[in-house]
Amino acid sequence: MGEHIIKLPDVGEGVAEAELVEWHVKVGDIVREDTVLAAVMTDKATVEIPSPVDGEILWLGAEIGDTVAIGSPIVRLKVAGEGNAKPQGAEVEAVSAEPPAKLPTPKPEAAAPVVKTSPKSDEPKAKPAASQKSTAQPSVSGAPRLQGERPLASPAVRLRAKEAGIDLRQVAGSGPAGRIGHEDIEAFLARGPQVAKASGLARNDAVQDIKVVGLRRKIAEKMSLSKSRIPHITYVEEIDVTALEELRAALNKEKRPGVERPKLTLLPFLMRAMVKAIADQPNLNSLFDDEAGIVHQHGGIHIGIAAQTPSGLVVPVVKHAEARDIWDCGAEVIRLAEAAKSGTATRDELSGSTITITSLGAMGGVATTPVINHPEVAIVGVNKMMVRPVWDGTQFMPRKMMNLSSSFDHRVIDGWDAAVFIQRIKTLLETPALIFVD
Repeated sequence: MGEHIIKLPDVGEGVAEAELVEWHVKVGDIVREDTVLAAVMTDKATVEIPSPVDGEILWLGAEIGDTVAIGSPIVRLKVAGEGNAKPQGAEVEAVSAEPPAKLPTPKPEAAAPVVKTSPKSDEPKAKPAASQKSTAQPSVSGAPRLQGERPLASPAVRLRAKEAGIDLRQVAGSGPAGRIGHEDIEAFLARGPQVAKASGLARNDAVQDIKVVGLRRKIAEKMSLSKSRIPHITYVEEIDVTALEELRAALNKEKRPGVERPKLTLLPFLMRAMVKAIADQPNLNSLFDDEAGIVHQHGGIHIGIAAQTPSGLVVPVVKHAEARDIWDCGAEVIRLAEAAKSGTATRDELSGSTITITSLGAMGGVATTPVINHPEVAIVGVNKMMVRPVWDGTQFMPRKMMNLSSSFDHRVIDGWDAAVFIQRIKTLLETPALIFVD
């Protein structure tokens, strides 16, 4: 028998380190070649680290949230044969005591990582203990986790629980961060069904410490940077979208033989209106390097679409909106939204925006105060559409109304310029035929 050390491989993108966001194994686990051991994050990409060999986990070299240097040892396995390292009991402890980022950085020997772009790490997790197993047991009076907390389990375990009619929320996991394994399913079945007893009102003094890691940490850093550096000015305007909604419905009903067109939402019309408004005010399509004191005014209009995914907020980017018609914009929005939600969006598709649209859809509220996507200088926020009575000079008429809540970097965009920009968009959306006039 021998030992095999797995080091953090080069995950690409020219990075020197990555954040450990998830362990899929614990000490004592038997793993097979290509078993996913851990997940690390760089920027907004999650990279899964597979095992290159069969073996038993002896040691885990980092905790969730740690920053690990490329080439640092992260796993030690007991393997059949000599392996790539000699057993060094005392040395293992010495290595584990050092921060992973300070270890030598030789060429990675682990198998090629599998890259995903939708991180899975922002679910609440506890720190993994390399030499401990969770002792949490399900209570007869309730679930072994807080209400609303999503149980961690592999697809195979979820399928087995579904076939057995087991609610995974009632199963205590013995793996890292409470991950549920097949042995936990077997233990639950052996105990028989656990029925929650109604105990009426009761105090709950529990305090859960949730480490902010992965995408959630990066979102927090990005928002903090934006609010600390950018003096925001928010401008809210009411838009009558009655005519626009009638046109949109008519275009969606139109069928052309041999022509396949996407179903249009409000966003493609707003994007085209923004393109026309930016043609009159190109300074709105800029990135501000505040350290160098330079505003980079872009010719290409790359519109970021803030999208909520199961993993958190991401911003896929519709590149060169100025060169796309209304249907091309619609098709690209649909494609990018699906890629972001499924985790297949590439790094290039999630970066490079010059101005952003944010929308909460039907939950958009009456008004919002959007945070600018640093280092951009403007963001356009879409609020909920509602039918309201509007006075037309002689009577009140039911009209479909919607607010645009938009924020601007007041260091480079004056309030007057912000108002002119939004008023131009308002005119185009309220008279949508103008959007199609070159």
